Amino acid sequence: MKKTLLVFSLMLLGMNLFAQSDWITLFNGKNFDGWKIAENPSSFSIEDGLIKIDGPRAHAFYVGPVNNGEFKNFELMVELKTMPKANSGIFFHTAYQETGWPNKGYEVQVNQTHSDWRKSGSLYSFSDVREVHVKDGEWYTTHIIVRGDHVVIKINGKTVTDYTESKDNNRPANAGEKKFDKGTFAIQAHDPESVIYYKSIKVKVLD
Repeated sequence: MKKTLLVFSLMLLGMNLFAQSDWITLFNGKNFDGWKIAENPSSFSIEDGLIKIDGPRAHAFYVGPVNNGEFKNFELMVELKTMPKANSGIFFHTAYQETGWPNKGYEVQVNQTHSDWRKSGSLYSFSDVREVHVKDGEWYTTHIIVRGDHVVIKINGKTVTDYTESKDNNRPANAGEKKFDKGTFAIQAHDPESVIYYKSIKVKVLD
């Protein structure tokens, strides 16, 4: 009986280790290997193992080897911190572009006290959040889960957005490439007064 329990315990441990290994880190804490920064690269730097965003508009796109840089169904877990009046964004199903706001894919808003009324956890312009769930200066997690045309966005484990594209009766006709498809991720430097820190960016690819 003891031997059976030992084998069962080892099996459970193995399953847990496998489940944990499903998460793949996209930022190594040392440099921007696997990322390509457009427009104003100086807005992004590495400080004490963190991504520091401070400067004019720029976007860092993931172009590394994980899943060949293309994601359809996934979970993305980001740990970050905003400073007062900061604005940023986390894009998915997007693609690298040299200048401007990304045309392709959706943006998950990052904003506690910036003047934009759309706050953290918003699926920008499609399912917006007015409530502030965290404070500037504190670390928090943004968890984005995408399956098909459905996304759930959680702030510190709390669901703040649950959006299905095909059920959106108010979807604007000019939405263009802002839709569920497939693509990469990007993080945003919004403006020179926005300082944001990203500590961890990891993904779990789903079937």
